[in-house]
Amino acid sequence: MKRVIIVRHAKTIHHGYDQDYDRTLTDRGEENAHRISSEMVKVGIIPDLMISSPAVRTTQTTKIYARNFGYPTGNVRYEKKLYTGMQSGFFSQMLQELDNKHTTVMVVGHNPTVYYFLDYLLPDFSLDVPTCSTVAIDFDIDNWEDLKERSGKMVNRWIPDLLE
Repeated sequence: MKRVIIVRHAKTIHHGYDQDYDRTLTDRGEENAHRISSEMVKVGIIPDLMISSPAVRTTQTTKIYARNFGYPTGNVRYEKKLYTGMQSGFFSQMLQELDNKHTTVMVVGHNPTVYYFLDYLLPDFSLDVPTCSTVAIDFDIDNWEDLKERSGKMVNRWIPDLLE
């Protein structure tokens, strides 16, 4: 089995769109990232590879998750195309080229691309993807190269406003 965890970055400041790449998380965004990653630790869903957009808000979100997982932040892989709007075909190729030693990979990105990735991986995805949404998807495969479109099964979904 292989698992993909898709994360939309946590809540950011609402101004500064002219400098979008450098927007930072709000206090609420930081808190939400801590809460969700802590919930993931409780249920034992922890990635062995983390891939993130290099934008400031995704980097901050990724580092919060990584610290809670005990994942070395220096081992995070940054993919510029996750910021610039990676298409589903490139996303699929990125996953299919992963080393099979990885069983659980987390990808942290931005909407609307995060929504498109979820739609690509799941058979009937039509849910909202608010900030800090985190979705774990399982695939009944042993090799990443066998990953197919819409073949995943959602096993967990965390949204900050739905946590107690």
